[in-house]
Amino acid sequence: MRTTLDINDHLLAEAKSQAALRGISLKALVEDALRERLHARRAAPQTAELPTFSGAGLQPGVDLTDTASLLGIVDAVPGR
Repeated sequence: MRTTLDINDHLLAEAKSQAALRGISLKALVEDALRERLHARRAAPQTAELPTFSGAGLQPGVDLTDTASLLGIVDAVPGR
């Protein structure tokens, strides 16, 4: 499919240079870059690495929905 794009002059010059270095056409470079970018967005998990801590885990009687109670428990931990 034929289309027209407005591309920053510096970016276009860089793309042409990369295409020449790789021995491929500008079209092939743009298609590869676009394909890679679209695939990366689909493949990249939207997760964050959460810190882990040692300890005994969730204790009996702790109500995770009671913020005031949780703050009281945290404040009662020795060394805090």
